[in-house]
Amino acid sequence: MTERAPVFDKIIADYLQQVAALEDRACLSDTLGIDATQDGFTVPLFNQSITVTQDGIFNENNEPPSHAASVLVCKYLLLCPDTPQTDHTLVTYKDFKDAAPYVGGFKNTVEIPIARAFSGRLDKLEAACLALGGRPFDTDVSCHLAYEFQALHRVPIVLIFHDADEDFPAQCTVLLRKNAAGYLDMECLAMIGGILAHRLQK
Repeated sequence: MTERAPVFDKIIADYLQQVAALEDRACLSDTLGIDATQDGFTVPLFNQSITVTQDGIFNENNEPPSHAASVLVCKYLLLCPDTPQTDHTLVTYKDFKDAAPYVGGFKNTVEIPIARAFSGRLDKLEAACLALGGRPFDTDVSCHLAYEFQALHRVPIVLIFHDADEDFPAQCTVLLRKNAAGYLDMECLAMIGGILAHRLQK
């Protein structure tokens, strides 16, 4: 197992201090769709539950999740909006106002790797989607496969996949609801895509 750099532990420790200071836990629970107790929070992330307490962040196996997952659940708690966001229009990542610095990275670490990994392997992609808790997504867009995942309770993510044919390589498009920007910053939304890509290929 690769040892995590101390700077990552420092980042998480800082987030945990901020999370511990959060008040009105009932409001957080209602707005974010999470479980809140005096001891901490339980946040569903894709098909797993992650618990955040003063002692640390743990997955269902009582082990620390990845650094990206840890940051993601903390920021979801810390960026909780005062009122739920209501625009559920599906958009691509590049359509978000502040996404420009991350658009290239999102394409190169999320959409292109998924397309390459599952080109000509639709059955494998479908099995991976189901294993990650995905549900078939009804869309008017012409594609070979479309699945929706509940990344976080208020932040679903949709995968649209066109398999390769004699004229074009496989293509993957990842969509988010426009209101996702009300719950997370652009870096965290990119992390959601990264976690999706990693877990599908895993």
